[in-house]
Amino acid sequence: MIKEVIFDIDNTLYSYDQGHGEGMKALCAYVEEQLEVETEEFLAMVKQTNQEITERLGTDNASIHSRSIRFQNLLEKWGKPLFPHVQAMYHVYWDTLLKASGPEPGAIACMQELKAMGIRIGIGTDMTAMMQYEKLSAFGFAPFVNHIVTSQEAGVEKPHTEFMRLCIKKAEARPEECVFVGDNFRKDACGASACGMHGVWYNPKEKKLPEGAEEFAGKYKEIRHFDELVPYIRTLA
Repeated sequence: MIKEVIFDIDNTLYSYDQGHGEGMKALCAYVEEQLEVETEEFLAMVKQTNQEITERLGTDNASIHSRSIRFQNLLEKWGKPLFPHVQAMYHVYWDTLLKASGPEPGAIACMQELKAMGIRIGIGTDMTAMMQYEKLSAFGFAPFVNHIVTSQEAGVEKPHTEFMRLCIKKAEARPEECVFVGDNFRKDACGASACGMHGVWYNPKEKKLPEGAEEFAGKYKEIRHFDELVPYIRTLA
């Protein structure tokens, strides 16, 4: 019997790619107007700064997702004032992303049905915690969520075993009583399956399987729409 369904957030419960694109457009307009920096130079510096931060912190660190850290380092490289621009750029990006985004089709209805079935809902997501709270509230998911695990809290990113174990611990269930749903094949579907949960790959854009995926055959479920999730969960009962 399934007791808990755990959802990733970005590109699972909403389209991060779409919101990110709009957020970056707004940032380009801001730096051109306020800092007199052309879009091409700004985007090149963003790429370089992100790479340097990742090299310094490693890939298993939630801080690599922090926009305030990214913007701070970028402005320091340019020799531009940190105040008020770090805070202003942070809000330009995230406020625009939130306004430009919304819940994935069927996601809210899916959570409503899961709740009606007596199944708890968790969140398992890479990223800093507070912004994920903002997203869940803005897109209408907050009333359904029982608990949250972020990589900031876990100290490691998906698909690390300790991240998945913390999700299972908070679910107060055995691994086989948990379903983990996310858009990243390796991090979400395979990472969850490796820890004994039922991994579900949410793949609405019909992405091709990554190289070497054959070893995971039969160890995950692929869905293209949230309408498919509850029927799948009923088969597990």
